[in-house]
Amino acid sequence: MTEAQLREAIERLRGTGARITPQRRGILEYLVETKSHPTADEIYKKLEKKLPHMSSATVYNNLKTLKKAGLVSELTYGDHSSRFDIETSDHYHIICLDCGKIRNFRFPVLTEIEAFAETITSYKVKSHRMEVYGICPECWSG
Repeated sequence: MTEAQLREAIERLRGTGARITPQRRGILEYLVETKSHPTADEIYKKLEKKLPHMSSATVYNNLKTLKKAGLVSELTYGDHSSRFDIETSDHYHIICLDCGKIRNFRFPVLTEIEAFAETITSYKVKSHRMEVYGICPECWSG
């Protein structure tokens, strides 16, 4: 996400009626600059010096607001901690089995699988999620 995309995200947030607080702006900026998919606790730890009056509860509440506005997506995996992704367009994730790092990758949307699932189950499919697991270059080279 670029600086222009950050400005667009802030405008979208304003459009929901939410105020642009220093905490919300700081969280958005951090999510834009990091290539990882941080937990709320990781965000709090990265921003606590920059925003000393912000609590971890404030981070959670702001992430909830950003998620409701459609500016971040929440990823849940087996480790019971949610991770947050500023990239909300269709994409998939590859996850390192050693260190847990998550990276985005693009692949044609699997709409045929959704249509097939609807046909054989009579469900009304709303979305899907695909994850690929492996060992990242930093872990397998070290």
